Amino acid sequence: MARASRRPPVETTGTFRPEGGHAAAGPGKPLTVRQWPITVVLTVVGVGLLATVFGAWRAGLVTVGCGLLLGGLLRALLPEVGMLAVRSRFTDVLVLGFLGGIIVLLTLSALPDPVLRLPFHLHGGH
Repeated sequence: MARASRRPPVETTGTFRPEGGHAAAGPGKPLTVRQWPITVVLTVVGVGLLATVFGAWRAGLVTVGCGLLLGGLLRALLPEVGMLAVRSRFTDVLVLGFLGGIIVLLTLSALPDPVLRLPFHLHGGH
């Protein structure tokens, strides 16, 4: 009786690119152009993080959340988004939308001087 080999296979099979995971522009373009959806999302998130570092924390975090919401919107609407596609389209849109929405919601309700007052949010024990 032959024993099964414990070595990994030479060629990986069964691992497929996510739906929409092909480059958003042709192969003759530079990487940032081919992968423009994730470049846009990372740029918006980076601008938000820079604003946060330089003291505009509320505007910066809202920008970060909006960057994630933009990523979910791009993932939902575009047929090809390159590296922005991680899992299925449904999962990517759900995760990006949830995280972006929560970041924006919690940032707008944060102390001091919340823009939104949530009924379940405890404001300093009052």
